[in-house]
Amino acid sequence: MENQSRKDEDQKGIAVITGGSRGIGFAIAKGFVLAGYDLLLCSRNEVNLQEAAATLRNQFPRAVVKTFTADLAAKKDVVAFAEWCLLQGSPSILVNNAGNYLQGNAWNEPEGQMEEMMNTNFYSAYYLTRLLLPEMISRGTGHIFNICSVASLEAYEGGGSYSISKFALNGFSRNLRHELKKTGVKVTAVFPGAVMTDTWGDFDNSANRIMVAGDIARMVVAASGLSTTAVVEEIVLRPQLGDL
Repeated sequence: MENQSRKDEDQKGIAVITGGSRGIGFAIAKGFVLAGYDLLLCSRNEVNLQEAAATLRNQFPRAVVKTFTADLAAKKDVVAFAEWCLLQGSPSILVNNAGNYLQGNAWNEPEGQMEEMMNTNFYSAYYLTRLLLPEMISRGTGHIFNICSVASLEAYEGGGSYSISKFALNGFSRNLRHELKKTGVKVTAVFPGAVMTDTWGDFDNSANRIMVAGDIARMVVAASGLSTTAVVEEIVLRPQLGDL
């Protein structure tokens, strides 16, 4: 993907991507640039966000990449970001990728960890979607991608409030899909297994034990390109050798 130029000369629309400065979010941003979209990227780390935007602009000089720094665990920041997005234009794609992982067990994890995981991993997507969705509905088209996790599908050791927050995001995705069928707006829940991002620290992936972020991006962009008669409701991706 890195060495390709933008595939379409004409801008297809606007893709809003949260957590877009690194890892899965950045790979998805690159994928939508290649597909011909303008980007509205959000991250809570200003330095990482500007570095990501500069990288995309250098690789794809024709790309339109705009940034907004916000901590989407705070509702006021979600509202500010949504208002800014709507000032830029009508979003065609929304990728709710903002998230964080803290290990623990629900019964004895530190006080406040559940609230932190829910605010970051669930409420950020819940509030942002509710603020941007009316514009999509009024236009009769749009596609929402919620980046869940295989932790949304079953409990695992040490998952705790992280897993619970991802279960909530999965439930939100299912309800949205049901509610929006007649509006023309599509909803896709994405369930990645282990992906080589900063969360894995200095993990040695020379044996390709876990996936790369580009794997997720390719599937998301492909799902966005279907005709109006079809929607990919769920995307589940795991390493070839299975979960760790």
